[in-house]
Amino acid sequence: MSFRAIPVGYKPLLWYSLECLILGKPAWSELERGDSKLKSDRPNESRQLRELARLYGVQTSYLSRRGARDGTSPESVFCVLQAMGAPVRTFSDLPGALRERRQSLAEPFLEPVALAWEGNPNPLKLRLPASTKSESLACELQLETGEVQRWVTRLGRLSTQETDEIEGIRYVTRKLNLPGKLPLGYHRLIIEVGGRKAEVRIIAAPRHAFTPGVTHTRRIWGVFLPLYALHSQKSWGSGDFSDLHALSDWVANQGGSLVGTLPLLPTFLDELSTNELFDPSPYAPVSRLFWNEFYIDVTRLPELKACRKAQDLVASPAFQGEIRALQASSLVDYRRSMALKRKVLEELARSFFADRSERYIEFQNYLKARPGLGDYARFRAACERQRTRWREWPHRMRSGNIRAGDFDLDSERYHLFAQWQAQEQLQSVSDSGRIDGTGLYLDFPLGVHPDGFDVWREQDVFALKADGGAPPDSFFPNGQDWGFPPLHPERIREQGYRYFIACLRHHLRHAKFLRIDHVMGLHRLFWIPQGCEPRDGVYVHYRAEEFYAILALESERHRALLVGEDLGTVPPYVRPAMKRHHLYQSYVVQYELTPNKRRPLPTVPSRSLASLNTHDMSPFQAFWKGSDIQDRLKLGLLDEAGLRRERRARRALKQALVGTLRHKRRLRGKSPKAATVLRACLAHLASDSRAPVMVSLEDLWSELQPQNVPGTRDERPNWRRKARFSIEKFSRMPSVLKLLREVNRSRP
Repeated sequence: MSFRAIPVGYKPLLWYSLECLILGKPAWSELERGDSKLKSDRPNESRQLRELARLYGVQTSYLSRRGARDGTSPESVFCVLQAMGAPVRTFSDLPGALRERRQSLAEPFLEPVALAWEGNPNPLKLRLPASTKSESLACELQLETGEVQRWVTRLGRLSTQETDEIEGIRYVTRKLNLPGKLPLGYHRLIIEVGGRKAEVRIIAAPRHAFTPGVTHTRRIWGVFLPLYALHSQKSWGSGDFSDLHALSDWVANQGGSLVGTLPLLPTFLDELSTNELFDPSPYAPVSRLFWNEFYIDVTRLPELKACRKAQDLVASPAFQGEIRALQASSLVDYRRSMALKRKVLEELARSFFADRSERYIEFQNYLKARPGLGDYARFRAACERQRTRWREWPHRMRSGNIRAGDFDLDSERYHLFAQWQAQEQLQSVSDSGRIDGTGLYLDFPLGVHPDGFDVWREQDVFALKADGGAPPDSFFPNGQDWGFPPLHPERIREQGYRYFIACLRHHLRHAKFLRIDHVMGLHRLFWIPQGCEPRDGVYVHYRAEEFYAILALESERHRALLVGEDLGTVPPYVRPAMKRHHLYQSYVVQYELTPNKRRPLPTVPSRSLASLNTHDMSPFQAFWKGSDIQDRLKLGLLDEAGLRRERRARRALKQALVGTLRHKRRLRGKSPKAATVLRACLAHLASDSRAPVMVSLEDLWSELQPQNVPGTRDERPNWRRKARFSIEKFSRMPSVLKLLREVNRSRP
């Protein structure tokens, strides 16, 4: 998963820690199912709490980084259960909560979601009270294609699987077979029996996510740079979609076929956002359903040519002076840049809605295809009117009911217009890439901003009284709080994963590769009750196979390859599941490297995406010089003893890396320079692996500063640092061109 600088980073860099290097990956092992170490002066309460936790999918213990089983406190488990909606206020409520939970699990006679791998559904389990009098079972299957199948069967003909008694009621579980093989897609099954009705979403999915042939993927290589860091002589102080287009064209000319960047989703950036809401982190999006208008190239908008006021505004000396000031800065100034673009976009939006040009029909068609956009625009406009978090709004608005008088009409129209333009420009990039043979490597973040649109609109599927995070580890001994509410594992199922599917499709419309942030979150996520410390969090489990079915189906439909970010704490069942469903792993040299001289680098799996580092790690030059270790000392993350320990560990890593590169005849000489080792590493990845390779552009000019320093906020300019060179400059640098030509020649 990707680090956030606000409030802390997502995951540890294991290679920072000598202990981790000695112990190997993962650093603190995984959370496992099993008996908890919960202790209480009242054994009966402890037993009841463990049982209630089990019924909600909450784990009460996990293996620490030292391999010992750590039990979470009863108070933490209790608070997480409250966050999940368990009816408990005190420990004395446990007996009643247990009865209610057992009854609530028994009451629906069908699960809300069922899987049909390759279209072959397993028999559905119907759990009904033994006293059910009905003799018939009425079924209606509504296929995604619109076809409807109806049939009636006798209840007595269904085979009985088991019987059990729950809270004094005897239940009988029977098996219902569906007729024939289903087409791939999302289908709706409605069953009525004994006056009761239940509905099931059936996900008929391929077992494997889309995977092109090995002969194709072994040729793929691409470059990575955050779009905000990419800049040109034409852009207004930060990268935009035109710069992304130019980068894609340039990569295609070098023989590459992939351009990677960080999430391009909307964030709280503009001058109307309060200081509390302002957050430039690409991993704290307002929504995973729309794009960030910050990346619009205003100069390319067709409406600009027809709007004299907007043209005069852009041409004015004051406006041009502001552009030059933003271009001259080495850091992205989001507020000033967004304010500048918004002035023009607002003028264009006013003109567009007043004149109703020929393109207005295209705009109307865009709105019809995205019914949620109106809600999004009104939400953003209401935020700008209220200037507070949505949880502080009047009750009616908090509950999702925004009326015409709650926002400014011009503000709503601005957001509608801006989203349309962002969509068009990004679509142009992806369409052009498909023609040129390049594609976008987009990033699907794990969470969303707690004060953003998605959480407001989909309150039922988020656990609003908890944050996602991570347990203590070698890099963050107090644990991590990532600041976003986790999805509720039951409520997301009850809506048939509608929200998750919509977010996924939003990305896959444009992505050739899609990175699934913190893929372990498909299986389980560390929940931290609000008001608690990160170290007091608890793991909660999800229905991973249902997520994999959706991923496989959508990736196959969009012909996009999925890459799971599986760095950090990886339970032993995660990678086999990824392999089973053909999700690619993340292979990162600086992460995989160990001081083991015999085998310092594991073999690169063919079904993985290989790179030297990530945006959350130091560039290769900093790694080689050890300047990242010195920076940790400045930040107070290391003491002098830790500094010496880390430096010894880094020397061992470097020696092991040089040794293996010499063994592979990629490197010569006793004391190679960082640039020489970088070249050898890239040659190793490009030549010796069948996996796609991603090259960080900043490594090619020996950048020392990272894009993000985990665990920091104001201490470092996270998510703000521009690339040292513009695209016009680095695209002509002989050293950069030479390295990329070598990568291209080295691909099998």
